[in-house]
Amino acid sequence: MRILLATSNDHKLQEVREILEPLGVPVDGLDSLDTTYTEPVEDADTFEGNAKLKAVGYAKATGIRCMADDSGLSVDALNGKPGVYSARFAGVGETRDERDKANNDLLLEMLVEVPANKRTARFVCAICVADPDGTILAESTGTFEGVIGFTPVGENGFGYDPLLFVPIANKTSAQMSPDEKNAQSHRGDAVRKITSLLSP
Repeated sequence: MRILLATSNDHKLQEVREILEPLGVPVDGLDSLDTTYTEPVEDADTFEGNAKLKAVGYAKATGIRCMADDSGLSVDALNGKPGVYSARFAGVGETRDERDKANNDLLLEMLVEVPANKRTARFVCAICVADPDGTILAESTGTFEGVIGFTPVGENGFGYDPLLFVPIANKTSAQMSPDEKNAQSHRGDAVRKITSLLSP
């Protein structure tokens, strides 16, 4: 079972490959295609809705079974924000690294008056797998619980990883090794669930 992961995010592609390829499921990224396809508009108000839009849109366009995810950070003190807007929260930055820094800076600014015990948050990842005829084969959602720190810590990962402190690990997501993170993370959880749903 070969799957096309419908993402232009190299970090996501690497994480999904690290989880699925040891299970014998090869994963191709959009960069493996000869043609460039227009990305479906992600205008749903839930992670699950956006994952479905991307999976079905790319599967129909490419003629290949597609897996898509939509993921982000949900902060309790901000009523679930940044949520589906996580990647474009601050709305500035030309590169992914610039956008990540701006998003992290804005999040810390919005939480500046919030004490440690009120900074609970979680990463959420919704995954959908669709066939070229639009049939949805499987859907799953995973979460990764933590607390938003006061300063970024750690060099691994991407996005909000340096800010999500994971109490059970006593470190931030960005301080975890890839294997450690994949074993606990929202994306690892969702990918393993989807794999079991797709197994014969």
